[in-house]
Amino acid sequence: MYKVGSGLLLMLLLLSGCSFFEKNEAKPEDKEVIVGQSEVEVVAENLSVPWSIDKLNQAFYISERTGSIVKVENGKTERQPVRLAHPLAKAAEAGLLGFVLDPHFSANYRAFAYYTYEDGNGQFNRIIVLKQKGHEWAEEKILLDKIPSAAFHHGGRLKIGPDGKLYITTGDATVPSTAQKLNSLNGKILRMNLDGTVPLDNPFPNSLVYSYGHRNPQGLVWIQGTLYASEHGQSAHDEINVIKPRANYGWPLIQGTEQKAGMEAPLYQSEDETWAPSGMVAANGNLYAATLRGNAVREFELSEKKTRPVITGLGRIRDLYVDGGYLYFVSNNTDGRGNPDQKDDKLYRVRLNDIK
Repeated sequence: MYKVGSGLLLMLLLLSGCSFFEKNEAKPEDKEVIVGQSEVEVVAENLSVPWSIDKLNQAFYISERTGSIVKVENGKTERQPVRLAHPLAKAAEAGLLGFVLDPHFSANYRAFAYYTYEDGNGQFNRIIVLKQKGHEWAEEKILLDKIPSAAFHHGGRLKIGPDGKLYITTGDATVPSTAQKLNSLNGKILRMNLDGTVPLDNPFPNSLVYSYGHRNPQGLVWIQGTLYASEHGQSAHDEINVIKPRANYGWPLIQGTEQKAGMEAPLYQSEDETWAPSGMVAANGNLYAATLRGNAVREFELSEKKTRPVITGLGRIRDLYVDGGYLYFVSNNTDGRGNPDQKDDKLYRVRLNDIK
């Protein structure tokens, strides 16, 4: 583990290459680490499009879109292959996405995952149970299949809530109208039992739908039982929402400051700025969101309803994790839209007390 100094950050910027699909989205004013360059530590490097972070005891488990789980423990990094029933789709933003350990992982070696695949009938997303066997993982059980997919807007976040249920975000798969259809799995936050069945107290009878009217929700976190979600807007107007069961969040009928009866307005929205928010965590009563195009970890101060970037200069940030007084986060510069250096992507950490 080492610290990122100002000279190294400058070198990273100079060595960064061209992106595969788009220009680098970083803004000149973002090229600094607001918490102090000397306070950010590198925990692991050479990750391949990391997407989701989970942790058990001293071991981190990080999903990579390219099809692996990376275990980081005691300064050692091990890339563990994942054997899936279908090859991963090659579409932009697709691959092995959400990943969360089973609450009884120490005993059953199981985890939950979300991935995008293609078969003879098209491209779909699937929620599965993975079983760790030695130093690799294998698909053991399908919990939900045939979630329609496309080039973009897969959703893909998995989180186990304080109620012990599995929550899932799904994107509209570039067909906005599906977000308003309760018989569609797209543009939703879903809630299921850990065996894939529908909880009896779900808001819609015999349905996994928990909330709807979402474009591309990407992050989930709870504070004192209240669920918050981050969501990509269209051409800016990204959102942080308080999620209520049965609620309609308006896409594609409203966005930004627009209002319509029966639809929820966002708690925060980015107006004409683009954050492209992804994973979320909570600490000290505040929300923190990883932002991709925003190239930052962004803080949302709930008491004052203020927001600001608190860590920048490290490129695109995909997911966050809080543990032991530290905020951990992974960059996503190898996803084809950033400017990776030779050791990107990385798992970083910073003390929460250093975020001022």
